[in-house]
Amino acid sequence: MAEAMRQTVAKMLTGIERYNPDNLQTLESYVEYQSRENTYDLEANLAVLKLYQFNPLRYNSNITCQILLKALTNFPHTDFVLCKCLLSEKHITGFHDSIRKFVCHVVGITFQTVDRIVLAKLLGGVDDQTLKHWVKKYGWREEDNGMVFIANQDENIKTKNITEKIDFENAAAIMAASH
Repeated sequence: MAEAMRQTVAKMLTGIERYNPDNLQTLESYVEYQSRENTYDLEANLAVLKLYQFNPLRYNSNITCQILLKALTNFPHTDFVLCKCLLSEKHITGFHDSIRKFVCHVVGITFQTVDRIVLAKLLGGVDDQTLKHWVKKYGWREEDNGMVFIANQDENIKTKNITEKIDFENAAAIMAASH
């Protein structure tokens, strides 16, 4: 079944058939198959996104999300950038803010202070006003020396008590097996 599907899709991706909108349903099913079976076919996924460009009324955000997630899992390759370039800005509303939110989370658990220029680059090369917005949103503080105070990480350390319960029978069995 899987090999037959791959061969069918491979035929669809040759020549002019690659741009046939009638193939979209099969290609979308193939994207869902990739998600279920943990496989990956960049060429097929790019063909789906290209067909969405040519046929915007058939755009499926669920399939697009699956394609983008599959591309993200293929880091460090640049598949994600290739996929993103085929998307219209109207279909990825809020995407940049979602990525910036994730970056802020990572910055918040990593740094105590960070250079404001570095932070702006981490947030995607944002301008001064946008940087101030994100600093305010996360309760960070801009210092006079060009640094942004994130948090005193010593205050964020959370202790956790771990209790292990090993009964005598389990320990005796392990000790007996080691002789």
